[in-house]
Amino acid sequence: MKRNTQQRRHAIVALVQEHGEVSVDDLTRRFDTSEVTIRKDLALLETSGLLLRRYGGAVALPAEIVSADAEKVSQRKMAIARAAAERIRDHNRIIIDSGSTTCAVIPLLAPKQGLVVMTNSLNVAAALRELENEPTLLMTGGTWDPHSESFQGQVAEQVLRSYDFDQLFVGADGIDLERGTTTFHELVGLSRVMAEAAREVIVMAESDKVGRKIPNLELPWQQIHTLITDDGLSDAARTQIAARGVQVICAAVGETPRRK
Repeated sequence: MKRNTQQRRHAIVALVQEHGEVSVDDLTRRFDTSEVTIRKDLALLETSGLLLRRYGGAVALPAEIVSADAEKVSQRKMAIARAAAERIRDHNRIIIDSGSTTCAVIPLLAPKQGLVVMTNSLNVAAALRELENEPTLLMTGGTWDPHSESFQGQVAEQVLRSYDFDQLFVGADGIDLERGTTTFHELVGLSRVMAEAAREVIVMAESDKVGRKIPNLELPWQQIHTLITDDGLSDAARTQIAARGVQVICAAVGETPRRK
């Protein structure tokens, strides 16, 4: 009996954790699928930080990398990503901004059909190219910014203004309860143009980013429709954000998300 894509990838992770390494040949036989499919699986799982690819297969992450804190952070990101993926429908036109939290949603897009995805991130673009459902990929172009590891600038903004999208998925370095999302980067123009080009702006951010003192305002609350975070968000903060007209979704780690 064949497994679907997500089941197969979960099984691959379990095999790597159990045996320490796996080979493409063995996985191809085990799951009765092609080498191309298995290599795409391994590429997506590496992008998600779940294993390391090696010639002919993959190995488990070194123990020193997988600390308890890193595992907790990873679980929060994946819970947020799952809640975000539930909001994406077949044939949606979406923007995915650069960042590790937004990138975590990409493997979960595999079942979606007819997606059109714009991004300013090479990492996001590379991960999207590995998906079997082959969403239409659009790149902003522009000037490469090594600090944010993404394209920025006027060219990128002009490209975005020529399209319209259903949703923007964007991360944040911090969340200011009074102002909105904040960032360490000074280049915030593209994020605001992304928000203008999308009918729904969805911020994906872990709860521990709420209250961080970061000077640069990225998106004011007026431009944000939805915040997806984890269940570590305090009731007081959730109430304050919701009072600004923002839908707050708190994803329980390892469980289904809950809304308020």
